[in-house]
Amino acid sequence: MADMDSTGAAASGPLLDGPRWGPAEAGPARRLVAICHGVGASGEDLIALAPALGRDVPDALFIAPDGPEPYDWAASGRQWFSLRDRRPDLLEAGVRIAARALDAFLDKELARSGLPPTEYALAGFSQGAMTALFAGLRRRHPPRAIIACSGALLAHGTLAREMTHRPPVLLVHGEADEVVPAAWGRATERALRGAGVPVESLFIPGLGHGIDATALEAAGAFLRRAFAPAHARDRDRDRGMTGP
Repeated sequence: MADMDSTGAAASGPLLDGPRWGPAEAGPARRLVAICHGVGASGEDLIALAPALGRDVPDALFIAPDGPEPYDWAASGRQWFSLRDRRPDLLEAGVRIAARALDAFLDKELARSGLPPTEYALAGFSQGAMTALFAGLRRRHPPRAIIACSGALLAHGTLAREMTHRPPVLLVHGEADEVVPAAWGRATERALRGAGVPVESLFIPGLGHGIDATALEAAGAFLRRAFAPAHARDRDRDRGMTGP
C-alpha cells in the first residue's frame, strides 16, 4: 500500500530520509525539527546547523531530509522540485509534489518518535524554505513554527483557500541576497500578514544568499519560544520580548 500524506492522498515520489542529530540532552526526543535544504544541496549540508539550534531546544530531534529528486543541473545534489522552467504554474506544480513528499515524511517521523502530531517545527533554506512554507501552512496538524531563510512564498493566489492553520513564521533574509532577492522576502511577509499569519522578519544588512550567526541566533530563539509552554510565552510578552 502506498504511503499516505496527512490529507489522505497517496504520497508522490520516493519516501524521504536524511541525516539526524540530537537530542542534545539525555533522554528521548520530545519534539521534532525538520530542516529542508536548498536546491543542489542535501540534508548533510543543513544538519550541520542542528548543534547550534539544539542549544535552544535541547530535547529536540533534528532531521534534514534529502529532497525527493536528483538535482537536474548537476551530477550530485538533490532538489525539491525543478527550476529549469520557472513559469509560476510549473513551480506551483513542483512544490505541490514536494510538499506531499514532505508531508508523508513528517507524519512518518513523528509516529516513529512517538510524538504528538503537533510537536514539530519546520525550517528551510532557499528552495527548502519555499517548500516548508507551502507545506507547513497546509498540513492537517500545524507546526509549532516555520522558519524560512532566504526563501519566498509560492502560489500566493491559492493560500487563502488552502491554508489550514496560521502557525508563527520567522522570515530571515540577507539584504545582499543575489539569488533570492530580499524584495521577495518582503513580498512574502506582506502576503503572510495579509492572510493573518503571525510573522517576524529579520533582514540582515550585508548578508548574501546564506545563513550567518545572526540568522542562527534568531532561529534558535524563535524555536525556543515556539515550543515553550503557553505561560512562558505570555511571560516573555509581558517582559516586552517578541515572539509567536
